[in-house]
Amino acid sequence: MGPDFRFERGHPLPLGATVLRGGVNFSIFSEHATSVHLVIFLPDDADEVVEFPLDPRFNRTGNVWHCFLDGLNPGVQYGYRMARTPNRAPLVDRFDPNLVLLDPYAKSLGGAPRWGEGVSRRWRSEIVEEKFDWENDQPLNVPLYESIIYELHVRGFTCDPSSGAHHPGRFLGLTEKIPYLQQLGITAVELMPVFEFDEVYNRYFDPETGERLKNFWGYDPIGFFAPKAGYSGGDPVREFKEMVKRFHAAGIEVILDVVFNHTGEGDTLGPTLNFRGLDNRVYYILNPVTGEYRDYSGCGNTLNCNHPVVRNLILDCLHYWVTEMHVDGFRFDLASILGRGRDGSVLANPPLLEHIAADPVLANTKLIAEAWDAAGLYQVGSFPAWGRWAEWNGKFRDDVRRFVKGDPDTVRALALRLSGSPDLYAPSGRRPFHSINFVTCHDGFTLADLVSYSHKHNYRNGQQNRDGNDDNCSWNHGVEGPTEDADIARLRVRQMKNLTTLLLFADGVPMITAGDERARTQQGNNNPYCQDNQISWVNWDPAPLGDEMYRFFQRLIRFRQVSPLVGRMRFAPDEDEEYVHMDWHGVKLGKPDFGENSHSLAVHLHNGYTEVRQDVYLIANAWVEPLDFELPAIQGHEWRRLLDTWLEADTEVLEPGEEAAIASQSTYRAEPRSVVLLVARPL
Repeated sequence: MGPDFRFERGHPLPLGATVLRGGVNFSIFSEHATSVHLVIFLPDDADEVVEFPLDPRFNRTGNVWHCFLDGLNPGVQYGYRMARTPNRAPLVDRFDPNLVLLDPYAKSLGGAPRWGEGVSRRWRSEIVEEKFDWENDQPLNVPLYESIIYELHVRGFTCDPSSGAHHPGRFLGLTEKIPYLQQLGITAVELMPVFEFDEVYNRYFDPETGERLKNFWGYDPIGFFAPKAGYSGGDPVREFKEMVKRFHAAGIEVILDVVFNHTGEGDTLGPTLNFRGLDNRVYYILNPVTGEYRDYSGCGNTLNCNHPVVRNLILDCLHYWVTEMHVDGFRFDLASILGRGRDGSVLANPPLLEHIAADPVLANTKLIAEAWDAAGLYQVGSFPAWGRWAEWNGKFRDDVRRFVKGDPDTVRALALRLSGSPDLYAPSGRRPFHSINFVTCHDGFTLADLVSYSHKHNYRNGQQNRDGNDDNCSWNHGVEGPTEDADIARLRVRQMKNLTTLLLFADGVPMITAGDERARTQQGNNNPYCQDNQISWVNWDPAPLGDEMYRFFQRLIRFRQVSPLVGRMRFAPDEDEEYVHMDWHGVKLGKPDFGENSHSLAVHLHNGYTEVRQDVYLIANAWVEPLDFELPAIQGHEWRRLLDTWLEADTEVLEPGEEAAIASQSTYRAEPRSVVLLVARPL
């Protein structure tokens, strides 16, 4: 087969393997390699078919090595051998000519078509056919301030047998749940990592079963351009595109959780797959003397994000997923690392973050930062934003949890979080919707576990319960874990509803964790990154509490979407738009109690004294006794009850427009540990 190829010089750009008329152009960067070989394989063939040495005089332009081969078709696999002779920097260079390396720009990686298949793999870059009939699919461009984000794991969402999915654990499996998500009111799914990763690479074992644990979450990418083959039926690029097209047809956006802060090559003991063997000192932040990896990610290495070559790689990747794969946004894992310089220092004006913010192709793309890293850099509210970056608001999570739990000195912080966190985002000129609000996410307790466990229970992770966060602001309400005490069970359900109400009422963009609306439990595990089982999978079996919580979420989301008052766009009035006012109260009107021992707050949302009045009143009582709250009088209107978490299921929250009458228009009794929502309607 080798003699059928015609080898030509090729072109340095674009990087990667590009299918052209008559063949494929190959292009790869390496500044410090002195010898590069292109290796060609047939699919599922362990032995190479042919190997082409690239002539540095003929096949190199600057630091880019390239060639053109005719006679190749999609499905053919390839890789590179890299060497440096003589190697005068052995501590910082990791070239090994015995290894066949992956192309960082590969659109698909062969060798792992099915989930969990084998520990030793023959990873190969694969040439793909990218033609796809999008049927005029266009970005939905849902305004960020109108978004309801739903974070989910592609496999964990539908792989449980109870899901009834025809394509369990796959991209297409997600699309089978589109009606469910539509009825819930979701506008965007945020997919946990879909970049190719090695799910079987984990050194720990389940102490109960003795089985090797998985890398279930996938926060160890191998290829930034390649969708996870194990989430497909064998054609990941096409299946991913089909998934996006179906979500868009249903009016739901697709946001990707992307990991550019580190790679799956790990520390010095990890595998050499691509970056390390291609040009270690360019792609990673190293100690220049010892060659050790500087680890700001907690995963063994840190990508050298603000090196120009790596910066271009990340931008090219983002462009690809937006233009070719039609995704609508990105959540950047440990995004503060993207603001570190080539020596690991924190940059005042990181060029990568600025470029992403100003990039014309990404102008309508949602950009969400996890504004911290594993080395102690915490930038919530101070992340370099250029008016574009939104942030996961970790302070919202912690402050709301503490208030509902009943901790002291939490009322003032709650007021700030409910109003969109102006203390965090107003100084930089950002708006309330730049705050992505959440009370749970993949990392930590589920909503049900947050009110059922005071301590983490991660023993099955194989690390003697040492992994995972110890500070969860959680409370078991008297019994650790499952209970048969009816009073505790009712209180836990009420607390779940209290947390949910504050989340969906607050200014900012709410994010829901998959399964919380079904009261999903992880059995107290707050770090199930390695649990590919019922601990992490969504259980779709009908259950009374699951149905109750789903209905609660559904009705509250619907209220948020129809109310013009909830989810303000600005912190201060603007002459070009009507402004939503927030007036703060305590049990007495105009007298909020922000003292250390206060556990209650009320807020009146209204559109001012206009011809068509609109008013919403929220009461949050985290105290252990009932409190009577004064209500403001609205001329020509009466207060009606939309929500009271103290009431029994199916009466505690009503459909918007079907609010119930209340006994008094001057006061409302908020029962212990409850939240109330009232709406003013014309008489």
